[in-house]
Amino acid sequence: MSVKSWGEVALHTLLIFLLFSAIFPLTFSAANQPRNPKKRNPQASDSSSAIFQVEGNVYPLGHYTVSLNIGYPPKLYDFDIDSGSDLTWVQCDAPCKGCTKPRDQLYKPNNNLVQCDEELCAGIHVSKERQCAAPSDQCDYEVEYADQGSSLGVLVRDHITLRYTNGSVLRPRIAFGCGYDQKYSGPNSAPSTTGVLGLGRGSASFLSQLHALGLIRNVVGPAKLLFDGKDTSVKDLELIFDSGSSYTYLNSKAYQAVVDRVINDLKRQRLERATDDPSLPICWKGTKPFKSLSDVKSYFKPLAFSFQKVKNSQLQLPPESYLIVTKHGNACLGILDGTEVGLENLNIIGDISLQDKIVIYDNEKEKIGWVSANCDRLNEL
Repeated sequence: MSVKSWGEVALHTLLIFLLFSAIFPLTFSAANQPRNPKKRNPQASDSSSAIFQVEGNVYPLGHYTVSLNIGYPPKLYDFDIDSGSDLTWVQCDAPCKGCTKPRDQLYKPNNNLVQCDEELCAGIHVSKERQCAAPSDQCDYEVEYADQGSSLGVLVRDHITLRYTNGSVLRPRIAFGCGYDQKYSGPNSAPSTTGVLGLGRGSASFLSQLHALGLIRNVVGPAKLLFDGKDTSVKDLELIFDSGSSYTYLNSKAYQAVVDRVINDLKRQRLERATDDPSLPICWKGTKPFKSLSDVKSYFKPLAFSFQKVKNSQLQLPPESYLIVTKHGNACLGILDGTEVGLENLNIIGDISLQDKIVIYDNEKEKIGWVSANCDRLNEL
């Protein structure tokens, strides 16, 4: 939810998966979870992955969602996914502003408030000084996003159901926000989801809490930009993988390098600029409207980010990872000028460039890994 672009209606659904490396005994349930989850069961499998099916698209919907079962007995809630923020929150069954779901779909606290004196409460505040009138007071939170949206509420703790590739089930108690005052900016309507799944690196994030419980192992250095396998002289790019951004944003220098090379390479192609398409800043049209990316990708060359400190490590971006076909039948560049929209020198790898990629977080080594995959086939797992 860091930098959003909300569209109109979903034309199709893409399925991708989030995988988190984990260590755990073969079978868990709410009744038989270990009292000390940091102790590894000697008969446990070496590792496995928790899988969440993700639905949505970059265009025209502009976001992806994931569903999680919360509570016991579990109840299903859908979340916007944001690796650029820490706090997970769900809309609260309380007097609220900005609530978009019927009351029976909201989360109802059940004597499970996080207290103000807990360390986790300190982790969600910018100031290290916790403002607690009394230690047993509830832990209030407020989170703001780069798109000027925000959520205000109280921190709670409840069971969240995790299903793994080997069939095991965990229901750890995780802290998250119960939001009762949400704000959404701009001309677009509020998202239809019940909340936000925060996958950042802060202590209150979903991943950090799982690591603190001993349920997962904690999973990018500067990169240079390549066009068609050739060096562009743009280097030392610090990249942020942000599932909350629909598009990819590069600083002005890197963005202009991409635009210049793409435009120059297209001079020999039968494409011309589609200046009347308002979908994105730079679009092209062919002799007839494009129906899908398969109609247009052969005209464009691949991009890549080559990581300077890791030998033979590249994030490959084929044309389908940086182009969209609009409702007008044009091909548009899904990479935007981040400096122009206030991101200064940040470079954000958004959803468009993460399609059909399995992303694995190794928090202990502070590394992130990925592999290309046909994600439509993964829903068979």
